[in-house]
Amino acid sequence: MLGTNLAPHILSVALLVADKAIIRPVRIWFLISAALALTTPALGAETRLAEGVTADRVVVVKKDRTLTLMQQGKELKTYKVALGGEPAGAKTRQGDHKTPEGTYILDRRNARSKFYRSIHISYPNQQDREQAGKLGVSAGGDVFLHGLPNGFGWIGRWHLLRDWTDGCVAVTDEEMDEIWHAVPDGTVIEIKP
Repeated sequence: MLGTNLAPHILSVALLVADKAIIRPVRIWFLISAALALTTPALGAETRLAEGVTADRVVVVKKDRTLTLMQQGKELKTYKVALGGEPAGAKTRQGDHKTPEGTYILDRRNARSKFYRSIHISYPNQQDREQAGKLGVSAGGDVFLHGLPNGFGWIGRWHLLRDWTDGCVAVTDEEMDEIWHAVPDGTVIEIKP
């Protein structure tokens, strides 16, 4: 008798365990996959920049996770980006994992960086150095626009699932190729909150 009365309870516990161990992770995986499918353009659907097009300004909007190439005030193309691991607020010190906010210059490039191509952002500017000085800290530096870590280009747009850089602005390797050719050294980059 006792064994018969326990059977429904054992079944309930087994289903609860299965729900936590199997069903919920599958649901989460399905939701993530669906979200990516909805936000990732189909292969070949994304428009490439025309050959020889040059941007005269780059605008990053942190809250939207976008980088837009501009030419004479008109948008050429917008990319989704990953930012520093602590994206809210402006960078104030070395090691804070924040992406700076302000107007800077894309001043030099490195085809052999530890990331797939990188273009240096001229952070810190004078205002950033003064602010860090008031706090008694180093403003930091080495902020770049770059592709994915070398050898990890296969990750592609999956890198957008979270902000992962140390304060840089990251795009896919294919997008970095396009930006690399469209943005000359000396181009202004404006990084907005």
